[in-house]
Amino acid sequence: MRKLAVVTALLAVLLAGCVSRQDSSGPSEAPETVALSELSDLTLNVGDQKGGTESLLRAAGALDNLPYKIAFSTFTSGPPQIEAATAGKIDFAITGNTPPIFGAASNAKVKVVSAYDGSGRGDKLLVHADSPIRAVSDLRGRKIAVGKGSSAHGNVLAQLQRAGLSPSDVELVFLQPADALGAFRQKQVDAWAIWDPYTAQAEADIPVRSIAEAAGVTNGAGFGIASDAALADPKRNTALSDLLVRYAKATRWAQDNPDEWAASYAAAVGLDPAVAAAAQGRSLRLPTDLSSQLVASEQELADLFAESNQISDKPEFKNWVDTRYSESLAPLYLDRN
Repeated sequence: MRKLAVVTALLAVLLAGCVSRQDSSGPSEAPETVALSELSDLTLNVGDQKGGTESLLRAAGALDNLPYKIAFSTFTSGPPQIEAATAGKIDFAITGNTPPIFGAASNAKVKVVSAYDGSGRGDKLLVHADSPIRAVSDLRGRKIAVGKGSSAHGNVLAQLQRAGLSPSDVELVFLQPADALGAFRQKQVDAWAIWDPYTAQAEADIPVRSIAEAAGVTNGAGFGIASDAALADPKRNTALSDLLVRYAKATRWAQDNPDEWAASYAAAVGLDPAVAAAAQGRSLRLPTDLSSQLVASEQELADLFAESNQISDKPEFKNWVDTRYSESLAPLYLDRN
């Protein structure tokens, strides 16, 4: 238990500030690319969660011989990454499926530029093993800890809808993972909606049961988001194109070398190797097509957030999608099977 608290506390880096309300929707015109040899003076600022992006790139050797520099910043969840990109603090980050919806609803100055299949099997609703709660329908009148605007938030809404409930039938307690862990362990909340590797660590440290997972209920996707400023800059646009290809190749290495990747990830973020293997075995984000079908599924989730009064404005999600990198990434799309 102590290890989970330490891991989550180390990752509890939140950014203050509000997302700009200036309209950022609509397609972005890609600038001309430049030669990679012209990027030696560029530092690309990349947001990270739980060390996942940096550690994967480093383990796969994808950071070797970079023609530019990368500065990584760690965040506890996706929403602060969206805020940071809007504020010009980072150029790129990989998030779950819900943060871009919150960003679009707030007119964030970002675009979704890549997509990843995260399977959704590590995004779960956990209860204590001795809890009388056996199904989502039993959550009526109960407290659920969840990170606001996180993929877990989207999973909760979808699970409630599926069970014939709404957010007004439960009490959503918005907490980041470190605080949610404490509240859950002390039974101040009845359930915890969480994602890997926190899910895998909780399953290893605390007697818990899963009453629902996102697989088959939400799209389980992850998304690469880039700031509008970075996308408009020829050098940063070029570096982003290169980085996305490197990341896609790194995921291919991780899929082909699961044991080596799990050991490296465990060491990078301070997890037990078995926990790291469980998390990455089901939640490795594999590059996939940023297709119209996937965008449509995100729109359905955005509609659910608006209908549930979790966001004030229903965005047209397609207006926050930029497919400029899809052609170069298509040969690297991976199948989870």
